[in-house]
Parts: sequence; structure tokens; C-alpha cells
Amino acid sequence: MSELTTVARPYAKAAFEFALENSAIDEWFEMLSFAAEVAKNDDMNQFLNGSVASESMAELFINVCGEQLNGKGQNFVKVMAESRRLTALPAVVSLFAEMRNEYIKEVNVDVFAATELTETQTTNLIASLEKRLARKVKLNCSVDSSVVGGLLIKAGDTIIDGSVRGKLDRLANTLQS
Repeated sequence: MSELTTVARPYAKAAFEFALENSAIDEWFEMLSFAAEVAKNDDMNQFLNGSVASESMAELFINVCGEQLNGKGQNFVKVMAESRRLTALPAVVSLFAEMRNEYIKEVNVDVFAATELTETQTTNLIASLEKRLARKVKLNCSVDSSVVGGLLIKAGDTIIDGSVRGKLDRLANTLQS
């Protein structure tokens, strides 16, 4: 994956800078997301990894995407096809999303709880996390019975483990040392 990230970074950066200049960040995010889903398709992936001329590759890819790509998006696909990099589109959209979230000061936070959170708990959690992270927070809540109680929160590289399972694990490690 790190190789794809290295390949995808300049494309994602170029797309983001172009989208920013043209005030079309959300439009580009949608186009890239759609194109990435097309590139992930098994049949398309096999085609993209085949020995097809880059012009034919770009033409077929653009036809499959149809009206989901505007003229600039089609040019972007052509440039990636010339370098035979269309298989890196999922990594491009991932990096583009990171840049977009950084620009709009938003962070996706995964929350794991033993039971479903109430609306009040969710609202309070969002307020607390926005204050702590100094960003707008978008929660992705999941129920995970292995948490036992409390919450396990993951925001990028930051992990806040307030779960009973985490406390029990730390206690076990302390007792074993």
C-alpha cells in the first residue's frame, strides 16, 4: 500500500490544488470517489493491469464513468492512464479526502462502544472531541461487545482508550511486570 500511496500522492496533490483554485473540492471528491470505485472493480482492475494501449485504457475508463466525470476529470484520467496509474485511483481519493478534511478542518472519528450511544451522548461526545481536537468532528459509531464498557475512540493517529477492556488489559500488564 505504501508504494501506491507514493505513486498517488502527486496526483492527489495536483487534483486538490486544481479543485481548490476552482472552488470545486466537493465536485472533485465525488468524481474521484466514483472513478476509484470503477478502478476497484475486478474486471476493470484486470483490464487496467493488462497490456492495453494507454489511449484505449483512458477511453474505456472514461466511457464507463460516463457523465460522472466532467472535462477536467476526463483529462485527469487521461494523464493517469498515460502513466498507467489508474489502479492507484483508490489511493488518490484517500489522499484527496485527507487533504480535503485538513482544509475544512474536519476529522473522521471512529467510536467503538459496548452499546448503542444515545443522541445526547453523541452530541456531548462531538462537543468534547471538537474542543480537544480543534476540528469539526464527524463520528462513525459502532457497537463492539469486546469493549465491555466505556468507549474506544480513534481519530487519525490519536487513540483514546476509555474502555473497560483497555483498563483490564493495562491492569493485567501492570500485574505481570
